[in-house]
Amino acid sequence: MKITSVVHTAFALALLLLALPAVPAALAAPAAATSDVQATPPSDSQTTPPVSAPPRSQDETYSADEIVQKAAGFFGATTEAVAKAVEQIFSRYGRPNAYIAGQEGSGAFFVGLRYGEGDLYMKSAADRPTKVYWQGPSIGFDFGANASKSFTLVYNLPNPEAIYERFPGIEGSAYFVAGIGVNYQQSGRVVLAPMRTGVGLRAGVNGGYLSYAKERNWIPF
Repeated sequence: MKITSVVHTAFALALLLLALPAVPAALAAPAAATSDVQATPPSDSQTTPPVSAPPRSQDETYSADEIVQKAAGFFGATTEAVAKAVEQIFSRYGRPNAYIAGQEGSGAFFVGLRYGEGDLYMKSAADRPTKVYWQGPSIGFDFGANASKSFTLVYNLPNPEAIYERFPGIEGSAYFVAGIGVNYQQSGRVVLAPMRTGVGLRAGVNGGYLSYAKERNWIPF
């Protein structure tokens, strides 16, 4: 009798187990395996490239009208003449977030030298002036000398201190717009676009750099 009861009980348990649904394989996998997969860093080819800095708002940059008015007053030139040079620069780089107004002297006979000083104004710094000096050699096919006023548009400057760097550039007499000489300099993401007017003559194409500093340095190299 006991044997019959045991057999009946075993048979009932077997039927019950068969009736239960199968456990999904994903649920049956150990938790440690899932944790290991999540902790594995992506390969270099899967790394997301860095996101570039967002463009500056218009409140932190100068409009073309603002630059034309400031430059025309600084040069003592007509707004029409300055507007033509500004239009060329804006078409290439857009709205600057700073500018430098100053004076410089330069001369060249195959090896040229340029010295200058001025004030840096930054829109996000409430147009508070920051003193800046610049100097550098200019080597190339270049003759003449000049003394000029310089009004430089500055792009992508993160703070006033970032101006104190060496900026390589290429300059030539062919780049004139309405009597205003323009050339470009760049260091990293920061771009400078000096506009110059003055007396004297410089003819040729020269390449060099300008170093911007907090103090005057009479050694250009």
